[in-house]
Amino acid sequence: MNAPTLGQLELARQLIADGAPAPSAITHVDAAAYTDPARHRAEQERIFARVPLVIGPSALLPEPNMAVPHDGFGKPLLIARDRDGTAQVFLNVCRHRGTRLVEGNEPVCAPRLICPYHAWSYTLDGKLAALPRAESFPELDKADFALKRLPTREAGGLIWFSFDEAADFSEAEALGPDFEAFAMPRQHLFRRRTHDVPANWKLIMDAFLESYHVQRLHAATIGPFFKDGVNTADTIGPHQRSAVGRAAALAAIDGADWPALRGAITYTYQLFPGTVLIVSPDYMNLMVMMPQAADRVLVEDFMLIPEAPATDKARDHWERSWALLDGGVFAAEDFRAAALGQQGLESGALDRITLGTLETGIRKFHDAVEARL
Repeated sequence: MNAPTLGQLELARQLIADGAPAPSAITHVDAAAYTDPARHRAEQERIFARVPLVIGPSALLPEPNMAVPHDGFGKPLLIARDRDGTAQVFLNVCRHRGTRLVEGNEPVCAPRLICPYHAWSYTLDGKLAALPRAESFPELDKADFALKRLPTREAGGLIWFSFDEAADFSEAEALGPDFEAFAMPRQHLFRRRTHDVPANWKLIMDAFLESYHVQRLHAATIGPFFKDGVNTADTIGPHQRSAVGRAAALAAIDGADWPALRGAITYTYQLFPGTVLIVSPDYMNLMVMMPQAADRVLVEDFMLIPEAPATDKARDHWERSWALLDGGVFAAEDFRAAALGQQGLESGALDRITLGTLETGIRKFHDAVEARL
């Protein structure tokens, strides 16, 4: 039986006591943080090229000898799990003539990956296994032609990587106990979908750093389930952890029963720089932001459930949950609001946005971004 961490319990305790005290000051964020192309380039160079990034859940590769091509971060990448079960991220590039090794974006299951051009083949740990007409490459040492590996860590059910060889993964690994509490490493990937949103990536992160909008933007979907303006939050390194209570269930629990807390509280993790994990009572959504321009971001949404559906009834249940969150709450409401915000900010009508006392998580997030810049 999984057990909550002390931090998760403390957020629950504060929620049951009707939330943490709100700060008294309003703050602001410059509109240029969302619209300036030079700012976007700086974020790519000083944040996304240097810090550990989430690329997907462990459940994306449930078995050994699996690989998934991934192009969202500006370079052709390959997420792989080798025959020993170790997750790795490589550049998806054959070391012979630079050809893309695996096409598409769907998982492949095979003990070797074969280049479509000259059929050089690689095992899933990146080693060059064989090449046709090897005698035509005299004195070639196959060990020198392994796929280019990027620093990779798998912790708490998430796969992290970095473009920086000196990246420090300690803050990513510190989240492991929280995610173990949700049994995240043992979840099943039910659905995944990539959304192309015409908005700055930080506008979407902002949406998951406050609950002020929930009963208004989400009035027709999830809003009625939650207590308005009652939430708690704290930080784990540069990451934020927040909780909002389901109004009907929160009053009936005393904080000692972890399954009851899971049913009464939605925990959300904002993983710096651009990942969000939303823990609903019986499933989770992991969203990975991949900025493409100052006014465009790809968002890959993964829905994780406790186990593969064994019946049509179970599958229909999860399909309804997927449609509600991915197609309704996220695409039709959160992402639409971000796109509308981008349009407004690019009009020049505002020099800065204003944050109230229910939006302090946004302030902390932008402070962390600014510190990296």
